[in-house]
Amino acid sequence: MAEIKIDEVLDTKGLLCPLPVVKAKLAIEEMDTGKVLQVLATDPASPTDFAAWCRETGNTLVDSSKDGKVFVFAIRKG
Repeated sequence: MAEIKIDEVLDTKGLLCPLPVVKAKLAIEEMDTGKVLQVLATDPASPTDFAAWCRETGNTLVDSSKDGKVFVFAIRKG
């Protein structure tokens, strides 16, 4: 798989639901269509929350992984 070009990084580590998704929503609204937002989160609910949010908003969850205790999401603005 080709490497994903990240356009912006949003650090939401330490925040709990719904704040990581709320902050991601605000950040992605400022971005152009097709750009990729990387979100770093520690909330255990964030994988489910971001998958659902992307389905509901038309954004694409390009990648979801975990690095230690940090979840890493790459979201392409739809």
